[in-house]
Amino acid sequence: MSRRRALVRKELLDASRNPGALVPVVVVALVSLFLPFLIAVIIPAVTGEPLADDPDMVKVSAGVGGGFGSEFGTEARIQFFLFQQFLLLFLLLPITGAMAIAAHSIVGEKQARTLEALLATPITTFELLIAKLLGALLPTLAISAAGVVLYLVGVALFAEPGVMRAMLSARTAIVLGVLGPASALVSLQLALLVSSRSNDARTAQQFGVLIILPLTGLVVAQLIGSVSLSPSTIALVGVALFGLWILLMLISVALFERETILTRWK
Repeated sequence: MSRRRALVRKELLDASRNPGALVPVVVVALVSLFLPFLIAVIIPAVTGEPLADDPDMVKVSAGVGGGFGSEFGTEARIQFFLFQQFLLLFLLLPITGAMAIAAHSIVGEKQARTLEALLATPITTFELLIAKLLGALLPTLAISAAGVVLYLVGVALFAEPGVMRAMLSARTAIVLGVLGPASALVSLQLALLVSSRSNDARTAQQFGVLIILPLTGLVVAQLIGSVSLSPSTIALVGVALFGLWILLMLISVALFERETILTRWK
């Protein structure tokens, strides 16, 4: 455990030396915070046209659940629908910010000729990969968590009565506690896998961001009302992604070839 903690501290220290890598996650966090309130609160207030006057919004929000009571009215129901769907944007935060760090972590050490010295120590390949994964993931998860707290505080302050209470549901907990981390683990593990077999960080980054495409499609599909995922379905997807991450980790360990890096890497 002390070996693993030392490795994680090393990776976090390396990440702190390049704060510019976290700029994308801060930008996405700000957009994820501002956009929902712009659509659900600011525009209706400025234009004087409530969301309840839009028949399309009334239609797509008609089937929302999550414990939202009918006594709160159409405007509150539409706001709840929008804030619930835009919450999925926070799933992209760890992926956006950590991807550059994860993709460069192994390639960068290869190019700096420091990976050989690290592999000459008693650490296992699994410990090395876990440390690099956590070193990329933890800083962005911290920013993501801060963004979610501000998001929920904003909902409590500016949304219609009843919206905040409905947001504190099992669905929200599963999205943030299961689906979000699982998506990030799969994406970053894929980037590490490619990074260990490549000499180009951009290649690893391009493979890792592939998971953003289905997540973006899910956000759009839910906003237009064509897809509505129950908490149990989201939990199953999250568990499946955790299983996929374990599989990718096993493949990463098998394909790492530390002996080749130590003896013949150029």
